[in-house]
Amino acid sequence: MVELIAKSPVADLLPVEAGSCRLVACAPAAITAIAPYAGAEEALSQALDSAHGLALPPAGRAAGTPGARLIWAGYRQYMLVGEIAPDAAVAAHAAVTDLSDGWVVLRLEGAGTESVLARLTPLDLHPGVFRPGHAARTELAHMMAVLTRTEEGMEIMLMRSFARWGVARIAEAMESVAAQAGLPD
Repeated sequence: MVELIAKSPVADLLPVEAGSCRLVACAPAAITAIAPYAGAEEALSQALDSAHGLALPPAGRAAGTPGARLIWAGYRQYMLVGEIAPDAAVAAHAAVTDLSDGWVVLRLEGAGTESVLARLTPLDLHPGVFRPGHAARTELAHMMAVLTRTEEGMEIMLMRSFARWGVARIAEAMESVAAQAGLPD
């Protein structure tokens, strides 16, 4: 009988290093989409706070710890990412969907992070503008992504079907930044 082995779509691609940047895979145990029902934002925020110590963050922000973060992912859309699945009480106030197998989470770290991502997204990710705790749903190399600045670097969430493409485009940008840094002044 054939036995299937769960494997990340980026397992054979990462880590990638170029210049001062490093791209690695993050492997949260759960990624859950949470969409509050109309008028239920406050009750949902209270339920999340009671169950997980996380309240709904404002637009463009993320809240929590690496073990459990709630990330704004668009108008009335949030993602609970980390080592926990949402408490059952959350479902009384929001549509809850397990997306764990549908997304890939990467972390880009190093001194050239903003320069790498400047080649891939129209956002201003300068640390003075896009600080730790900021989050944005944006286009990244012609695909939809959710970017979150953390203390460790920039977290990049991509749909699983775009994982190989995303890693290849980020790696190309990393190599470009590294090559440019090596040019004489």
